[in-house]
Amino acid sequence: MQKLQTVNAETLLYEPLEKPSFVVDSLIPTGLSLFCGSQKIGKSWLMLKLCLCVSQGIPLWDMTTMEGDVLYLCLEDTFCRIQDRLFRLTDEASGRLHFAVASCKLSDGLIVQLEDYLKDHPDSRLIVIDTLQKVRTASKDNAYASDYGDISLIKDFADRHSLAVIVVHHIRKQNDSDVFNKVSGTTGLTGSADATFVLEKEKRASDTAKLYVTGRDTPYQEYTLRFRDCSWELVERKTQEQLAKETIPDVLFRLVDFMRDKEEWAGTATELLAAMGETETIPTVITKWLNEYRTTFLNENHIAYQYSRKKHGRQIALARRAGDSGDGGDGDIGIPLVTVIDG
Repeated sequence: MQKLQTVNAETLLYEPLEKPSFVVDSLIPTGLSLFCGSQKIGKSWLMLKLCLCVSQGIPLWDMTTMEGDVLYLCLEDTFCRIQDRLFRLTDEASGRLHFAVASCKLSDGLIVQLEDYLKDHPDSRLIVIDTLQKVRTASKDNAYASDYGDISLIKDFADRHSLAVIVVHHIRKQNDSDVFNKVSGTTGLTGSADATFVLEKEKRASDTAKLYVTGRDTPYQEYTLRFRDCSWELVERKTQEQLAKETIPDVLFRLVDFMRDKEEWAGTATELLAAMGETETIPTVITKWLNEYRTTFLNENHIAYQYSRKKHGRQIALARRAGDSGDGGDGDIGIPLVTVIDG
């Protein structure tokens, strides 16, 4: 039996380790990624655009790529169809981009085929398998175990060679508030992947779609894309931080402006709303939001918040901290709290 390999905490704390690399900066890491979407949405067009960019070392949208050889397993297409797509997408193509329209199944030697390919193309950066179903063998085993086993074979190959391997897959038709729950199959697929992408349209006839991204080393992002002249163009990119800010109530941005020329303010929630000229927000709601965002949004804007509740009254206190993020407003902020009945 092989001895268990361990690393102690001191080594991890002080020894520099190589950080995960990205084939497409901040978007596609080395390792295994699942790229999912409904049938005929345009997944293959986007994969071909990606392959062209990496093989030529040109940016994908506004993100730099790591140039290298690329293998695209177009297992639902023909060379004629691929050629037609190339005609539509580009006037120039690199000899570093390779295509195959047939391969073995995972259970019949696909990994061996990929290993042989790498011997001939050791500078490969990206392999796309389109689609997962084409390389799987029907199994009567437990669905989760089957999903996990198949995807783990590909992930192990990607990790051993420090490659980005993207597996194209489908999503279910039923609605779910979390788009990543729509990925067809069990959580054995998404749980094993280093990153998961879901491309989704609100309406089938629409030329725009949202690309949702999440992963171990890839922060959550959302891209708005438009399909024009057979190519997916970037309309807008939102990072996790930007998306988080969109959930912040507008009245809190106005509160920050209200506090710009004040060192401190104290009173009831009703008095605060009146002083700000707010008529659409009720006192209980502003009090809840102040508490909810005190350690995040308010703290980031150097505003400390304190709340006092006594038998006959409630009072809030705000203080502006010049350049000091402090502790989120839990401590004494130097405003005397008096009992005021909230009207």
